[in-house]
Amino acid sequence: MPVLPELAAVLAAASARTRPEPPGGGPVLREAARGYWDRRGLHGAAGGIAAAPGAQPLLLALIGAHGGDVLMPRPCPAAWMPQARLLGRPAYHVPTPAECGGIPDPYALLETVRRVRAEGGRPKLLLLSVVDDPTATVAPPELVREACEAAVDEGLHIISDETWRDTVHRPRDTVLLSPAEMCPDDVTVIADLSGALVPAAWPVAVARFPDTPRAAVRHARTLDILTALGALVAGPVAHAAAHALGEPDSVRDRIRRAAALQTEVAAAAHRAVLGSGALARPPQAGRHLYADLGPLRSRLADLGVTDSMELEEYLTDRLGAPAPGGHRFGDELGALRVRLGTGPLLGATPQQQTESLAAAKPLELPHVARALDDFAAVFAELR
Repeated sequence: MPVLPELAAVLAAASARTRPEPPGGGPVLREAARGYWDRRGLHGAAGGIAAAPGAQPLLLALIGAHGGDVLMPRPCPAAWMPQARLLGRPAYHVPTPAECGGIPDPYALLETVRRVRAEGGRPKLLLLSVVDDPTATVAPPELVREACEAAVDEGLHIISDETWRDTVHRPRDTVLLSPAEMCPDDVTVIADLSGALVPAAWPVAVARFPDTPRAAVRHARTLDILTALGALVAGPVAHAAAHALGEPDSVRDRIRRAAALQTEVAAAAHRAVLGSGALARPPQAGRHLYADLGPLRSRLADLGVTDSMELEEYLTDRLGAPAPGGHRFGDELGALRVRLGTGPLLGATPQQQTESLAAAKPLELPHVARALDDFAAVFAELR
């Protein structure tokens, strides 16, 4: 999406800052993050906040600050498994329930923990995302509660990635429950601000630690790792991020408009995917949907597509936009799954994207209608 002019002005005003933030972020950025979470019912002190130049170095530091093996749902964000492997940590996927992605099935989680321990492993950390990338689903509160209770009972600490919580398509109709609301002493929350608040080219992410002595030790270890990595937020970016975290009216309005736009465009893309005979959960958040083209396996085989790597190559070429296969998110290579971004459907230029944001009926805009027609045609060929 185009850069919000107010944020661009804030960044420009801070462009003369030549020093990066201290490890974990300076007091202004940390206080802004504290206030952001406080407005969402997650209360705490600014001293329990850590910031980094993007979600990947922050997650790397958080995993490094914890001992033991790592568990995560299948599918999961593309960066999670590589982060664990980079640290040499054993990592295990746990199946998700039929209703949603992002949260491990509670019974499968218990079985995985017991199996890993029986094999000599030390499961200590669970990564999950209530508002999920890649599936674009929002986990029902009862499933969140069951999964978190199972994890805590088995002695796992939870890292809850809530990057996409502000992109929920229908916030009035969707109940979003953070694991930190239920298990405040056992959950660290992280958010990549490029999910909704700042442009992707301005790398900054924040983490909120529990208010416990054990969490204070992990916070200190995280800062040590960020220092060793040189993972410091740029001064101008920190200034703009703090402004965005304060959620002035312009930022709130952009978030609302973007969510409303994605609601319509993602639903139209979902209808096109289902019309081909493929499967996909209805997208509830984010800027993408996750499709299973397994029912079209015979037709795809005729086109030389037999696994998710070949599906990625085929759809990326036909759509003219990246379509990462499910193998990048932990799904099996033989499963014909793919994440389809909806951003390219909003316009090819900042002017078109701005027009899409402002439109009362964005699907009737010529550039949006044309993009959706082209998208649907690719899937219609697979029927």
